[in-house]
Amino acid sequence: MTLEATEFLRRLSQHILPRGYVRIRQFGLLTNTRRAALLAVARQLLTAVPKSPDPPTIAVSSSSAWQCPRCTGEMRIGPNLSARQLAYRCRTLDSS
Repeated sequence: MTLEATEFLRRLSQHILPRGYVRIRQFGLLTNTRRAALLAVARQLLTAVPKSPDPPTIAVSSSSAWQCPRCTGEMRIGPNLSARQLAYRCRTLDSS
């Protein structure tokens, strides 16, 4: 296959990891030296896992407040804030 230089460099750069990242193939179940043995053990363990019963149903209360499991106080759900909105609210709390 013949590639242009820019296409070759683009494909090559897809295989370069950023600093601090480690190639996963060198660790864990996919190491070259013990891959077959470890995958066989993993498959055996996955088939040995008992089937879990149906997940428990969660009772939905009519009130909009939940109870704190630690202090049994009322917990209220606030709005979902973006990072910018959260930073703005934190700045206004610090300045007062």
